[in-house]
Amino acid sequence: MSKTRTRVVVTKDGPYLVSHDVPLAKQTIVTDEEGGSETWEESAPFKQQKSYALCRCGRSKSKPFCDGTHTKIGFDGTETARRAPYLHEAIAIEGPEMVLTDAEHLCAFARFCDPNGQVWSQVGQTDDPAVRENFIRQVGNCPAGRLVAWDRATQKPIEPELPVSIGLIEDPVEDCSGPIWLRGGIPVISADGFEYEVRNRVTLCRCGQSQNKPFCDGTHAQIKFKGA
Repeated sequence: MSKTRTRVVVTKDGPYLVSHDVPLAKQTIVTDEEGGSETWEESAPFKQQKSYALCRCGRSKSKPFCDGTHTKIGFDGTETARRAPYLHEAIAIEGPEMVLTDAEHLCAFARFCDPNGQVWSQVGQTDDPAVRENFIRQVGNCPAGRLVAWDRATQKPIEPELPVSIGLIEDPVEDCSGPIWLRGGIPVISADGFEYEVRNRVTLCRCGQSQNKPFCDGTHAQIKFKGA
């Protein structure tokens, strides 16, 4: 699939328009025995047309697809997200083998960062192969790309290999539906034509309440948003 043709366009006070037949499936957070986020479970893909519109206001009766409700309720979808590149916004935490970059305002509250003493503590122990393995896995599972692991020797990010696809996050522990997860470097175009930085993984708000639109800020967990 051509990444240059695939894109998501944010419409003014309306839905996300997805082009070029991007696969769409639920992505459910699977936890360990202590309730810590461990891995992802993917559902069978939705059947959809080559281009489709995903609800952004959170009120469609045809979720995840738009049914025009945004017009009836007067949804305010004003984009408030910062437009600077990720590395201009992130802080860096250095360890012996790895570096962790963290842009907190992008947090989607998936909590893969928490197990095994939290990734902010693990980075200082990345000269231990077992710790480093957990660190890379947990950081790579962060759907929003808030967290990125970097190899100190090469100064390159270690990113998971993600197919060009879209996930609809489900969070059973929090009993809510999470954001829209763009995977594999899908461009996002704002309502005014600005192209946000293309990244391997980002999360878009679908509850309608984020203060960092079009990106998720974790509000869905507070309001117990239901995506179906």
